[in-house]
Amino acid sequence: MTAWLHIVGIGEDGVDGLSPKARAAVQNADYIVGGKRHHALIGDVSAERINWPSPFDALISQLQSLRGENVVVLATGDPLWFSVGNNIVAAFDMAEVQFHAHVGAFQLAAAQMGWALQDVDCLSVHGRPIERIKPLLQNGRKLLLLTSNGAAVSEIAAFLEEAGFGDSQLTALSHLGGADQTRFEGNAMNWAHKVPDLNTLAIECIADAVEHIMPQGSGLPDDAFEHDGTMTKQEVRAITLAKLMPMPNALLWDVGCGCGSVAVEWMRSARNARAIGIETRADRRAFAKANALNLGGFDLPLIDQPVPDALNDLEAPDAIFVGGGLSAETFEACLVALKPMGRLVCNAVTLGSEQVLLDKHAEHGGELSRLQFSRAIPVGNKMGWKPAMPVTQYSLVKR
Repeated sequence: MTAWLHIVGIGEDGVDGLSPKARAAVQNADYIVGGKRHHALIGDVSAERINWPSPFDALISQLQSLRGENVVVLATGDPLWFSVGNNIVAAFDMAEVQFHAHVGAFQLAAAQMGWALQDVDCLSVHGRPIERIKPLLQNGRKLLLLTSNGAAVSEIAAFLEEAGFGDSQLTALSHLGGADQTRFEGNAMNWAHKVPDLNTLAIECIADAVEHIMPQGSGLPDDAFEHDGTMTKQEVRAITLAKLMPMPNALLWDVGCGCGSVAVEWMRSARNARAIGIETRADRRAFAKANALNLGGFDLPLIDQPVPDALNDLEAPDAIFVGGGLSAETFEACLVALKPMGRLVCNAVTLGSEQVLLDKHAEHGGELSRLQFSRAIPVGNKMGWKPAMPVTQYSLVKR
């Protein structure tokens, strides 16, 4: 099959910056799909021009209707880096598609900053919550962000100041690679520049105080979460996440998720990790929703049904954590639903739940652990140990 659909990355330098193959694809096209800015960059062509559809999701069906014609889709920079390319790959046979990559905003911004790109975290907050950067806020870390518009830079600066990173150095780079390229610099707490809409933001993270620095993955302090006191505590949570083994694109079921602490840390720990929370209490679902947004801008679907009924018709998970509502029936339903090589972790604090885990360990094998920790607290004018409730933890990898 000959490729009929060409995805062409283009920069501020327009047609002059295209490779010979990409330029030929544009010149020979019957239809060219892109935004108004993209069409302006290619000058005169014989092809019929088509603007991005609204809603944008209609693009795929529009392209499918043109199958067999010579079609070019124009995208800014690298079409496979936070751009339209991923959606097209998912919808078409790769034999039909040819990508023409272009130097993208991240590469151009890194060159302007003198940063080695392998040492930088690249992220898009275009049409996404700016809270997405929260897990990456660590002292000395370098970020490159694709923003939604010029106003977003000021919003990000205010967000950094509120998060305790007001000293962070910001560089907003606009119209990279073109004649109108501009550069604005300053720190987050004093940011006052008016930046053009088309920009890439470079951030050198500087924490105002040590208490503002949090791990990217597991082990966030308990007070980082909104909760009612009933939650998987920091020390047990860190061990729980180690057993769950977060992986990129993997899905977690958090059964009896409470304030969502395990689900949130799962999503913070691996790129594009996803979670579904099952929780019957409305107040705790509200905590979980707020924590998912505040600690990473994550989408955490929450199901208001008792287990095991709540598990019906859900996408099969790569891992399951049962932190509440444990019963023999729930355990078996989770084990059946789990993908092969999936991880099941259950924590129990009551004698009844512990007995369920003892029985299931005898039946299925796996690992049993008893977790207990103590924290030092004032006792009069001295210090003493206050033990937390012991937790029985069961973990299993499904064969």
